[in-house]
Amino acid sequence: MRITPIPHPLNATVRVPGSKSLTNRALLISALANGTTKLTNALFSDDSKYFANALQSLGFDVQLDEADSEMTVTGLGGRIPATGAELFIGNAGTAARFLSAFLTLGNGEYILDGDARMRERPIGDLANALEQLGCDIQPLQKVESRKQICPPVKISASGLKGGKTKIAGDISSQFLSALLMVAPYAKSPIEIELTTELNSKPYVDMTIAMMKDFGVEMNRNGYQSFTVPLSTYQSPIPSLKSPVSSLQFSNSPILQSPISTYQLPITTYPIESDASAASYFFAAPAISGGMVKVENISRNSVQGDIKFLDVLTRMGCVIAEEDNSLLVTCNSQPKGLDVDMRDIPDTAQTLAAIAPFASTPTRIRGIASARHKETDRVHATCAELARLGVQVDEHEDGMTIYPCKNFQPATIQTHNDHRMAMAFSLIGLCFDGVTIENPSCVSKTFPNFFDVLETLR
Repeated sequence: MRITPIPHPLNATVRVPGSKSLTNRALLISALANGTTKLTNALFSDDSKYFANALQSLGFDVQLDEADSEMTVTGLGGRIPATGAELFIGNAGTAARFLSAFLTLGNGEYILDGDARMRERPIGDLANALEQLGCDIQPLQKVESRKQICPPVKISASGLKGGKTKIAGDISSQFLSALLMVAPYAKSPIEIELTTELNSKPYVDMTIAMMKDFGVEMNRNGYQSFTVPLSTYQSPIPSLKSPVSSLQFSNSPILQSPISTYQLPITTYPIESDASAASYFFAAPAISGGMVKVENISRNSVQGDIKFLDVLTRMGCVIAEEDNSLLVTCNSQPKGLDVDMRDIPDTAQTLAAIAPFASTPTRIRGIASARHKETDRVHATCAELARLGVQVDEHEDGMTIYPCKNFQPATIQTHNDHRMAMAFSLIGLCFDGVTIENPSCVSKTFPNFFDVLETLR
């Protein structure tokens, strides 16, 4: 796909899909809760569909209304109906980590598998932490050590015993989030100790906030240790006007026993627009000039990637907020900067797209964990910038990007990574010569990205 430049400063209003991080956490917690929860503005992408379909395969009543961006989940109070399932989750890292922990609450054998790249993405640290809690997770392909465990894995479950466990936090914060979310349903309280510094802390803050929304709180010592008491999630308290749904389970082949009709209130849990997806549109004025307004998102968002706005402010952009929308304006050349992005690594590629247009070099630090994402994002970003004629130095934990006045036309190799496609499209807003290979990979989190990008005109 050739990206056509926009030859004038921007003046546009856009709306991006619901947050992937919020949607997938809400799916898991809603399935664990007592009650029926309707997720509004839910994200319908490859990742969230894999997750929702996995819950359906496990016997949960999950109703999907893509036209209205709604997912309705009936929770079973910590019980997993199916006593066996083979689940395929593509390259959905969130689903792989969350389901690995979730399935330990069941009774039976479950196989969790993904595509070729997912079979290279380790979950060994999570598997080891769950093993300390009495779980049985075994790799189905040969590994040299348990730390290298990747899907496919077999989980032989008989409930989660609980107790004390230790886990590293420098590969993925999703490991910790997965443990925290399932911990209320263990047989004894769970204590978690971090053995390394935690990357992507805001995502753990998001998990804790959502657990609180559903009625579960924990004790914590900063980001060093967490203690989760035994408890149950409750679908958020409905308003007096909430509808009532009659749910018939009597013919369920999985439950295998007649159950009377339940009268469960359907409560609504709104999903905010995705801050990671919004980052591309926040960044556009820094490249093309002008203003972009992104709707349905607040500076006070629980999503960690909202802090990307602080990076843009340091580069010279002006941020304003009105009516639950954020406006980013830039009418001068952005300034290069030296920034640690360990807490917001998913926006590092967005910054890398702005950096060649800056007045001074940009050093991105703290994103070694990005080498374990959909692709090695550090190396891939450096390689594609170089393909465009941009001078870039690759470091173990990031990169240094230098201003560029003479771009070279190139076809950007996305490495089947949605964030590569979206970030490098931004360069094409200003330089006529950017072609995106495999643009359909954006379906992982933002299926209509290029349609929304086109509205910037």
